[in-house]
Amino acid sequence: MEISNFMRDEHRRCDDAFAKAEQAVNRGDFTEALKYFEEFMIDTLKHFDKEEEILFPAFEEVTGNTEGPTRVMRYEHNQARGLFEELKKAIDQSDKARFFSVADTLMILLQQHNMKEEQMLYAMCDRVLAPQAHQLVERMRTH
Repeated sequence: MEISNFMRDEHRRCDDAFAKAEQAVNRGDFTEALKYFEEFMIDTLKHFDKEEEILFPAFEEVTGNTEGPTRVMRYEHNQARGLFEELKKAIDQSDKARFFSVADTLMILLQQHNMKEEQMLYAMCDRVLAPQAHQLVERMRTH
């Protein structure tokens, strides 16, 4: 559970920052929206990096599987990265309608993505990486 709990908590922190960005856009405060969006984007990209550089390689090494769930998660990370750029443009242009259109797409993607990670991949990681879970979480915490 150590890996699942750590990664799930990161998802929640990212979600909270994005919600604040959405609230600011809704109020028309694009300066504050940019601040919270950048916090969300930076934290989410760091989270992706922890998965792609630490967690996924450890999982793949133990299971011998590089074509399964981690490949799908990397693909979805790349989809999200593209949407981040679109959201940043919408904020820069103070385009509320465009922001919420792209935000809806991103939220659907991330909700489904996070559910797959939290309900399947992280649980598998907890099982197969149990002997090194504490070490992996510490590496991700300081990454």
